[in-house]
Amino acid sequence: MKDKQLVGNLVRDYTRAQVSAADRALLDYAVKLTRQPWSMKREDVDALRAAGFSDAAILDANLVTGYYAFVNRLADGLGVELEAKWGKSVADLE
Repeated sequence: MKDKQLVGNLVRDYTRAQVSAADRALLDYAVKLTRQPWSMKREDVDALRAAGFSDAAILDANLVTGYYAFVNRLADGLGVELEAKWGKSVADLE
């Protein structure tokens, strides 16, 4: 139950979810890279380093975030519809 509540909180507004400072820094990075990739700066990577992430972990986060963006653009561009299980609402996650 606790995990479902956390997921629901993250989906609704990750900035209000109770996560560690390091996890928050990682989420901030991923959201910025997803929504405003043109605005990424060295300081964004420095913030992750300051939060305790290694260069390898930062690269992993960058690759996973970029991969999801890539796959979503492919699916959107081809008109692929979500499977029913992905259409759940936040209420279903709690």
